[in-house]
Amino acid sequence: MKRGEVVQGKVIKVNFPNKGIVETAEGDRLRVKGVLPGQTVSVRVKKSSKEKAQGNLLSVDAPSPLEMDCPACVHFGKCGGCTYQSLPYEQQLKIKEGMIHDLMAPVIGEDVWNATYEGIKASPKQFEYRNKMEFSFGDEVKDGPLTLGMHKKGSFYDVVTVDGCQIIDADMRRVLTITLDYFANAKQPYYRKNTHEGYLRHLLVRKAAKTGEILVDLVTSTQISSIYEIALLEGWKQALINCPDWEGKLTGILHTKNDREADVVCDEGTEILYGQDWFKEEILGLSFTITPFSFFQTNSLGAEVLYSTARDFIAGGADGAEVYDLYSGTGTIAQVIAPAAKHVTGVEIIAEAVEAAKDNAKLNGLENCDFIAGDVLKVLDDITEKPDYIILDPPRDGIHPKALDKIIDYGVDSLVYISCKPTSLARDLEVFLARGYKVTRLACVDMFPGTYHVETVVLLSQQKPDDHIEIEINLDEIDATSAESKATYKEIEEWVQEHYGFHVTNLNIAQVKQKHGIIERENYNKPKSENSRQPGCPEEKVKAIEEALRYFQMI
Repeated sequence: MKRGEVVQGKVIKVNFPNKGIVETAEGDRLRVKGVLPGQTVSVRVKKSSKEKAQGNLLSVDAPSPLEMDCPACVHFGKCGGCTYQSLPYEQQLKIKEGMIHDLMAPVIGEDVWNATYEGIKASPKQFEYRNKMEFSFGDEVKDGPLTLGMHKKGSFYDVVTVDGCQIIDADMRRVLTITLDYFANAKQPYYRKNTHEGYLRHLLVRKAAKTGEILVDLVTSTQISSIYEIALLEGWKQALINCPDWEGKLTGILHTKNDREADVVCDEGTEILYGQDWFKEEILGLSFTITPFSFFQTNSLGAEVLYSTARDFIAGGADGAEVYDLYSGTGTIAQVIAPAAKHVTGVEIIAEAVEAAKDNAKLNGLENCDFIAGDVLKVLDDITEKPDYIILDPPRDGIHPKALDKIIDYGVDSLVYISCKPTSLARDLEVFLARGYKVTRLACVDMFPGTYHVETVVLLSQQKPDDHIEIEINLDEIDATSAESKATYKEIEEWVQEHYGFHVTNLNIAQVKQKHGIIERENYNKPKSENSRQPGCPEEKVKAIEEALRYFQMI
């Protein structure tokens, strides 16, 4: 294959995040985004090296035998929002399972995967499950009529109106249609990303699954006469209020100003046009107040499945414990496990989410939760209370390496890691495993039907000697050498704890002493059964124990 060449092939596999492996009739393989297993596709070669051959999808020449004759959404193929709407839901789940297996098994081992994987849990609703959508204003073709919806597949500029979108409900589609019709009739220009001119930017819609409350926020630039804008926004507000067909309750209508050039929703000032700037949602019997920009899982019913899974993984581990909920968002997980814990400390970098978490804890009558605004990497240095249990729910990029070291150094027996991006989880797991943890439970929860995204929940536990061996110590028979008599195991353990901040076991110390020729009694730390396995001492603990032995002049 040569760069620029157009080739045809069949998709033989799909890896996360939706990167297909296309094999040509000649046996050449290249990676292509946005394809499905079994499709026959035409591809333009972008990179031609055998190790990293890549291509851009030109066309789907034959559908996959897995695909349905009629996709679930009328916008499928044109809208870039969903990739799996032509697949039956059972096939979507199988593909996601396969992608997670291919990422995790090489890290944790096939045997561990088979022993710990508990399957994938489906979303309670396949359609109309989202409680939040951010729509963009634009046009579908250059200088065409105003559109409002999602970016066209493979396009940075073109926007497709998605008034038939299947992952949102009728009320959210109704907000989109009313807003588009109103501003199209008002002949208002959309904000153009290339020239940074125009007024209309985004439409943010949130609706609670349990309470039915609806919050609408129009995001615009300030490139308009203030007097004219007042009348314009009043007309839009009335169009929404006067709609007789709401299935839920219109709780608030807002207007947010954003003059930043980046194509992201940013709050540079929000005013309330009607009602209030928040709504309430319920998760597992708890009530949460949600503001326009606060983080909250986008699938409310799926979040109940996710948090129930995490709570099951935690089981009795958090009972009466000091718990850290790191990357806590609006404090949902913290409050779910708070009734069983002694105390929960949530850490979240977004200040608005922290304030919402505090308010939600008060709302739910939980007095044993504290929430701190700040970067996990920095905040951990300032918390004096050490955790007995840690819950991790980091952003898509995973945990900062330095923060990961601090988390592991606490030496908690078990922790739960909730991940929305399995590639980040796989990377972080390698560190946990190298530092003495093992995966003991693993499950997936599908929060995003119609897309390739999936949540993964992992229970990590420290590898302890008791996991594999039984230790028999007979102090009366110990004939200590001069080296052994210089420091007891307890003294070495305490020295390491003081100088390195983590715990070492008697087995760890014995292994390092044996390494340096300090002979133990034959029955000391010896397995009772011949086929028992002794876990190796992690390298960082070996170095710490060696320093302790030098300090006590034993080596």
